[in-house]
Amino acid sequence: MILSGVMMLRYLGEMKAAEKLDNAVASIIREGRDVTYDMKPAPDDPTAATTSGVADAIIAKMAI
Repeated sequence: MILSGVMMLRYLGEMKAAEKLDNAVASIIREGRDVTYDMKPAPDDPTAATTSGVADAIIAKMAI
C-alpha cells in the first residue's frame, strides 16, 4: 500500500515527495531491522515489527 502511495505521488507530479517516501521504504527494507516477519530470515523471529511499527519507522526515516 505504501508503494502505491509512491505511484500516486508520481502521478500527481509530486516527484520530490515520491522519491523521499520511496527512499525511506528502501532504506528500512535494506536495514532489515524494522520489517515484518515475512521479510525476516526466519518467520518466527521475535524482533519482527508490526505493520504499524514499519510505518512508524518509515515516517521516522522520512523526518531525517
